[in-house]
Amino acid sequence: MKTIITLLFIPMLFASCSHSHPGSESGNEQVVLINGQRWKVNEEMKPHVEQGMVVLNDFLSKEGGSHKQLAEDLKEQNNKLIRSCTMDGQSHDELHKWLHPHIELVKELSEAESEQEVTDVTDRLQASYDLYGRYFE
Repeated sequence: MKTIITLLFIPMLFASCSHSHPGSESGNEQVVLINGQRWKVNEEMKPHVEQGMVVLNDFLSKEGGSHKQLAEDLKEQNNKLIRSCTMDGQSHDELHKWLHPHIELVKELSEAESEQEVTDVTDRLQASYDLYGRYFE
């Protein structure tokens, strides 16, 4: 039941971003730079990505933390990011190319059942935040 609710909730989160464009939420597209420059992210959105990075780094620096709690904390930051969305145009589309797979990683983390799965997903989450840093400012 919880999985069904989660699956229904994710599209509603994307819909809350009032400037959604067809195809921008596909996890299969690669983020691109604009003339070699990073995309600008609106100031009200940045703290939520930055806090997600802090939460992940805190988890990784301590032993014995709950990966389920980490997933909840990251999900909360993603929800805040989506609710604060005021972007439009190609920068918005590029951000969604990063965000959709990132949300899926958080979901994978919440469902991880072994330490190895947690390690694999947290490594991919770190890579996701690195990707964000390479393509967005």
